[in-house]
Amino acid sequence: MSSTEDKFSLKEVLDSFKCCLVDDDQDVLVEHYLNGWKGLVRFMNSLGNIFSFVSKDAVSKIQIMESYLGGTNGERYRTLQSMVEYELSADLVDLNKRSSNSDSGCRTILRLHRALRWLQLFLEKLRTSSEDSKTSTLCAEAYNDSLANYHPWIIRKTATVAFLALPARNTFFQVMNVGTTEEVVAMLGESMPYVTQVYDFTQELYTQHNLLDLP
Repeated sequence: MSSTEDKFSLKEVLDSFKCCLVDDDQDVLVEHYLNGWKGLVRFMNSLGNIFSFVSKDAVSKIQIMESYLGGTNGERYRTLQSMVEYELSADLVDLNKRSSNSDSGCRTILRLHRALRWLQLFLEKLRTSSEDSKTSTLCAEAYNDSLANYHPWIIRKTATVAFLALPARNTFFQVMNVGTTEEVVAMLGESMPYVTQVYDFTQELYTQHNLLDLP
């Protein structure tokens, strides 16, 4: 993979999450959802190994979903709605404990969904914070309000220590390859509502089908 492909672009993430929503925001296209996530992985990786405990897992989840999309039942995985309906009707979702179906599309997307909430909260805090705000504090707050609820103590401890190494707010904004701080804040202001819409739709879909606590 070339360095250009590895370079994070906030605009690409914005465009992917924009393209996610279809049918008047009544469904989410899985391919664009995964593309948005690939951009978020590049964002995490551009900051070194600090977020590797999330980015490595995200990469494996993206690969699982791409294998479903490229498989014989790929059309069933085109949208989140069709995926959920297909997997539930075909009894492919393990609702109780891990089994041979532990890597169902529903479970895989749920893991990405939980991580998306953390990044959504963190990026929103970065957008609205002051120039001298401590990014480690912002990140820890976002993490404690989201992903930490699903991680064992040792990962929570490791993450909290890792966050202390986060760069200053203006360094984050440079990584986003948008331009000035004001331009980054403006683009985050434009992009976060789309990320939020995608998150909210997924949350509602999973709530309707009692899938939020898949083991």
